[in-house]
This record gives sequence, structure tokens and C-alpha cells, in this order.
Amino acid sequence: MLKALYFNIALLLFTAGYSFAQQPAFKGGTQALNDFLKAKIIYPEYSRQNCISGTINVSFMVDKDGVVHDAKVQDGPGIDLDDEALRVIKLTSGQWTVPAGYNLKTTIVQPIRFDPDPARCGPANIRDIQSAIASYKAQQELENAVTNYYSNKYKGKADTTKEAIIINLKKQLGYDDDFINDVLSQANEKFKQGDKEGACHDWNFIRNIGSDKADNFIRKYCAAR
Repeated sequence: MLKALYFNIALLLFTAGYSFAQQPAFKGGTQALNDFLKAKIIYPEYSRQNCISGTINVSFMVDKDGVVHDAKVQDGPGIDLDDEALRVIKLTSGQWTVPAGYNLKTTIVQPIRFDPDPARCGPANIRDIQSAIASYKAQQELENAVTNYYSNKYKGKADTTKEAIIINLKKQLGYDDDFINDVLSQANEKFKQGDKEGACHDWNFIRNIGSDKADNFIRKYCAAR
């Protein structure tokens, strides 16, 4: 199941040199922010399967209308949890109330805590988590080899004599029909949330690992890449 069922979200906002009363506030307050994030967060598939927990600090600024900009991961493990934390912070754009006199150049930091399903994963094992994080990073080079190959193939620039090697890499990475269907479900959920950018990212990823299962969505909803 792609949607996170178990996670805690730290709801503290930090700004440099301002008291709490002078900080931007999510419309409806802390509980509304909590409910929003619970509704929007999709626990990333790799971290979900490998029971990876963690806290990701996302920094951002807001303009006078509460629109989020310059959002970036300030501190995170460098895996798919980072991407999801950044994605949902961007979805809060326009939903912040900014007090008069607030310094719009102030950086806000939102910590988001992810905890996987304890019934399936049990107590957190630091060594296992660290090993899974290291494996994720190691796999990125293999993933890049696959996506670069198919991206070039669509442009007529790939060395097709190497396709057997790429197919073996896909098997090693677990890029089978079940995996592709999981990514499709994840993309569709993002699209339902109004996150077309996130959905298009996932659909294009599916295309760039050599599958045509997302092509109709790309043609209909995504700008040419």
C-alpha cells in the first residue's frame, strides 16, 4: 500500500530572529497542517519496503500571499524520503497566513518524521536502515544507466548492442511489472492530489525504464521532455 499509514510529523516551525506569534501559520493551525500532511504523504516505495524511518528537514520561504518558494531539503538521508518531504511542503503553497511586517527573506524549516508500519517492520534497527540507505544510493548509478539508455534510445542515439546488459540491470533493480504498477499507482495518487508535476515525474520515470504503460498519461497531461 503506497499511502503511509504510520508516520509522525514534527510540527515545529523555526525562523531566525522571530517569535512564534510573528511566524507564518498554516491556515487552520497546527492540526490542519497535520491533517493536510497525513492526507497528502505517500510513503515512498523503497523506504516503505525496507522499513526506513527518518526525519527530513525541509527549508523554504513564503511570499506575502503564503506561496512557498525556494524549498529544499536541508537535512535528510539522501533517498526517496527526501523527495516526498519536499513534494508535500510544495503542496502547502498558498495555504500560509503571513503576518504584517514579517521578513519575507526569513527561512522556515519544517521537520517531517516518517515512521513505517510497526506491525510489519517492528522496532527500528539502525544497522538495517543504514544498510538499506547505502543500497539505495548504490542503486542510483545502475538506475541512471537504465534511464540514460532508454532516454537516448527514444532519441535514436543509444547503442542498442548494449540492450541485453540494460535488461539485466532492470532485473537486478527489480523493475518488473509489479514495480511499474506500484509506481503507476503512486503517480495516479499524486495526480488526484493535484500534483501534476509529481505525477509526470513518475510517469516519465516509467517511460525511461523502457515501459510504455504511462505513455498515454504523458501524452495527455505532461509537457514534452
